[in-house]
Parts: sequence; C-alpha cells; structure tokens
Amino acid sequence: MARIIKSPDIRTNELIDCAQRLFFEHGYENTTVNDVIREAGLSKGAFYHYFASKEALLEALAARMARQSLTEMQPLLEDPSLDAVGRLNALFANSRRMKVDMAPQLKNTFNALFKPENIVLYHRIDEALTDVTLPFMTEILRRGQEDGSLDAPDPEAMALMLLNLRLGVVKVMHRALQQAEAGDVESAAAMLDAWMQSYGLAVERILKLPEGSIQVTEPGFARAFLAA
Repeated sequence: MARIIKSPDIRTNELIDCAQRLFFEHGYENTTVNDVIREAGLSKGAFYHYFASKEALLEALAARMARQSLTEMQPLLEDPSLDAVGRLNALFANSRRMKVDMAPQLKNTFNALFKPENIVLYHRIDEALTDVTLPFMTEILRRGQEDGSLDAPDPEAMALMLLNLRLGVVKVMHRALQQAEAGDVESAAAMLDAWMQSYGLAVERILKLPEGSIQVTEPGFARAFLAA
C-alpha cells in the first residue's frame, strides 16, 4: 500500500487533534507521547519532526484553541452596533460560555499546570495565549480610544496590562476548583465571583470607565463553572 503523504499543516493539526482528545479524556499528565503517536498512527520520528515534546504539543493546542475562539469573535470588530465597551463585554461573555462548556477539561488541565514542577510550562502556555490574544485586544482598545468610548492612549500596553491582570483570576479559579472538589462549592463560588468582580472593577479603572460598564462575570456563573 502506498504511503499517504500529507502536508505539514495537516499532520500538525492531526497531532493536535489527537492530543486534545487524549488530554481532555485522560488528563495531560496521564497522556504520554506514545499515546499520541498510537492515536495518530505515526512513528516516533514523525512526531518529533513536528513537536519537540509533549509540552510543545500542549502549547500548540492552547494557541490553536485561542485562535479558534478569536476567529469566532472576529465579527465583533465589524459590528457597527458595538462600541469598544460592548466588544469587551462580548469577549468576556464568550469566555464565560467557553469555561462552562469546557469545565471538566479545564479542571484536568489546571490541576496539571498549577503543580510546582509545571510552573515553567504554565508560563509558556500563558505566553502562547497572550501572543494570540494581544493583537485582538489591542485593536478593540485602539478603536475605543479613537471613538472616545474608553481611555487607552497606548492600546497595546494597556491591552497587555489587562491580559496580565487575568493571571490572578486564573490562579483563583484553580484554587476555587480545588475547594469545590473538596466539597465546599458555595464558598468557592463566592470567592471566585468576588475576584472576578474585582477584575472587572480594575478593568474599568484602568480604562477610566464608569463603574458597572464591564461585566466580567454574571450571577450564577461561578457556581455553574465549579459544578459543571
């Protein structure tokens, strides 16, 4: 039987597809490179031609998921009915929806990434996500500065500040997940909700918006995420 030759892009995406299925079903730590190789039907040499390690594969998966999410959000930039504040709120709403829809998978991923031995990997993942998200966020702030709906004299710098602020929320989200898994869902939800509200307040103050302009969370979100 003739060997099927596929383009590098197709092979790369096939490997990421396999990794996503295995990571989400069994957890990142419980999945080996050999598991991905078997799932993809490739040789070990072929795998390492595309990815240097399992960590690199996870980075690629995170970046692809971020790109897919932003592709879905791209029409927001062209929606004439939305100003920059409306676009930011739509972005946060989409993030909430994704977190609830993918809560079980996120729990597995967070539990792996927040272990002390994975701190370097965690920051590499965050850099990959920031690289994808920063241009989109910058463009929203640039348009807001131009139309006067918010205050962002240096859109890229301020977009980076907002993305860095979310790291604190992600850490609290992991802590809340651990607390919920230990049986205290209500306290965990209250803690997560308070932190997300504080994040929204910080966004408003950085961009000099009236209080209540930004809706990072909504009633019931924290509990829905933790109980999913």
